[in-house]
Parts: sequence; structure tokens; C-alpha cells
Amino acid sequence: MNRAEIIAQSQRVVVKVGSGVLAGGGRGLDLDRVAQLAGQIARLAAGERQVVLVSSGAIASGVGKMGPDFKPSSIPEKQAAAAMGQSRLMQAYEDAFADHGCKVAQVLLSAGDLRRRKRYLNARNTLFTLLGWGVIPIINENDTVAVAEIKLGDNDNLAAALTNLLGADLLINLTNVQGILDDDPRENQAARRIPLVERVEPELLQLASAQPGAVGAGGILSKVKAAEKAARCGAYTIVANGLVDGILDQLSQGQDRGTLFLPRADRLTRRKAWIAFDAESAGELVVDEGAVRPLCEGGKSLLAAGITAVRGVFNQGAALRVLGPGEVVLGVGLTNYDSAELEQIKGLKSAEIEDRLGYKDFDEVIHRDNLVVFDLEDEESVACLLNR
Repeated sequence: MNRAEIIAQSQRVVVKVGSGVLAGGGRGLDLDRVAQLAGQIARLAAGERQVVLVSSGAIASGVGKMGPDFKPSSIPEKQAAAAMGQSRLMQAYEDAFADHGCKVAQVLLSAGDLRRRKRYLNARNTLFTLLGWGVIPIINENDTVAVAEIKLGDNDNLAAALTNLLGADLLINLTNVQGILDDDPRENQAARRIPLVERVEPELLQLASAQPGAVGAGGILSKVKAAEKAARCGAYTIVANGLVDGILDQLSQGQDRGTLFLPRADRLTRRKAWIAFDAESAGELVVDEGAVRPLCEGGKSLLAAGITAVRGVFNQGAALRVLGPGEVVLGVGLTNYDSAELEQIKGLKSAEIEDRLGYKDFDEVIHRDNLVVFDLEDEESVACLLNR
């Protein structure tokens, strides 16, 4: 299946545009580029296809307002620049899309909007309503209030999360490089674009971490991680150069541009993908060797008997990482007991829980329906994905 066929069959598409595409060579927002992209996205959204745009560029736009010599360095300065630039960025999109008869809406999200289930569902309902109205949502992280401790990380991660939230078929990640390369171009001028990635292997993650990235918070590694998260949700990803005129049109015509990532056959449900990648991790449970096979191969729930250590302070319903011997990440799940209760019942058989606590609401610490278990062969990839 080529790129044209993938796009033609995709009913819902997330397009992410990075700062390196919109920054205008350090002079602020490139309005010509915005206009070009709006036209291409409008054509992509023709007919019944729904398109969501994840756009960086607020800080770059704010810098442009302040002048070419202004370089924000502190977090308050960058947040203030984002506050100045976000309105200008949205006005540019509003005008550009209006030329093609398209309505747009601004949606600013924070980490809490995706990591807390109720707010996650509220965001999804709002976005589906906008799409149902034929509106193109333009989404950015709320940089004005977000700091390192509460940020989603970068807009690559945000785009991957939205691909899962919306059940999108395709993520198109537009950056300022031609795709993922097979070597670091700073050391090897003969480095070539990788046209197709069937499965993200640890070697590719290592390779991507060494490559120079785009302007902005995300680099090449974040784009590979985003593609892998999307793949585990059953979506394709194309990483391509948004500075190429007509890049979306070229992809729609089937031209071999960028790097295409194929989806996993064993896709996660939207809910399990949220548990694995978006729910806020509150702690860890360490299990013994005897619990590994039932969890990883038998599809069983996690019982108290297999738990050897409890890390963190958390409430019932919190997302916890499940670690095996040697700190191997086995999975992520939602706990039926809080940390104080688990300290008392770890290592006990289910029949002994009531005697210890005086009550027993659940036999399982994490029920298999609330547990995402990873393939042990993916250990390095999984560790990289969860390290957000």
C-alpha cells in the first residue's frame, strides 16, 4: 500500500506541524507557509475526511512580535512569548483557512487534560463535536501555563496522544527534515532517508536519538516515539518535510516522500492505549519471577501474591507500572487498591486479603481489563516510550 492509498482510505487524519516549518528562519511566523499549509489541509479535508491540526509556533510567533533580536530564555519569558504569539498564530490560520471556505477552532490542552480520564473524555467529546460540524480543530499545548513538571513533553507526543484519542487512521508529522535517516548526517554526508519502517526496533530509537532535530521542543527521537505510539494504536505515520512546497499534495498523489511507519497488527484499544501512554503514572509494583509468565503469556490479572515491592504513594484507580525482576517493564495498569493497602497485602493469596485488611473489594490488584502487558522482546522500545 503506497502513501496515496493510505491517505485515500484514512477517514480521520492528524497533521502535526512543527516550529521548524513555521518559524520563518528565526524571523517569527512565516505567513506564506501558513497559507500554503492551509490550502493543502483544506484539500485533504475535502469530502468526508476529518482533519485535526496540531500546530507549534506560538512562541516563534510571539518572538516575531517582539522583534528579530528578542530571544526569550527563561520559562516566564517563553510563556509570555507564547501568550503573545498564540493569538497571532490563530489569526493567521483563521485568515488562511477562510480563503478555502474552512472554519477552524482553537483548542489549547495541558497534560492534565489527557492524563486524567474524565478530562480526557471531555476533550474527546469536544473534538468530535467540532469535527461533526465540519470544523478543523487547531490544537496546541497551553504553553502559557505549562511548565516542565506538567508538560506533555512536546507536540509530537501530543499528536500521538490525539491520534489515539480520536481513533485516527493516520498521523502526518511535518518537520524541517526529509524524514528519518539511516545515519547521523553530521558525521555521514551519505546518510539516506529511510522510506519505510515496518516496526520500530531499539536500533532505530538509538539512531534517532543521535540525529539533529527540528527547531522546537521535539527532535527526531520524539517523532519516532510518536510514530511507535500511533502504530500501537493501529495508525500509520508519515514523517515528512513540511518546508517542501505542496508536501501534503505530493503525499496524497503517492509520491515517495518522508518516512512511512506501519501500524502494529496487535493494536491496543483506545482505553488501553490511554492507560499505557497517557494516564499519569503514580507509582510502581515489583513482581516476582513466578508472576511474569501468567501476566505476559497467560493474559492473567495481577494478584497480590506476586507482588514483592510497592513504590510511591497513590490512591485506588491510579496508573502503576508493573516491573519484573531486573526492573524490566512488564506493563501498566490501574490499581484496585491504594499504596497503604498494597503494603499490607503484598505477597498474600487473594483468600488472605480480607483477614489482613478486614475487607476485600477485589481479588485482583490489577484486573486484566485494566492492564496493558508488553512483549518482553520490546523491553528497550517500551522503556523509551514510557520515559516521557
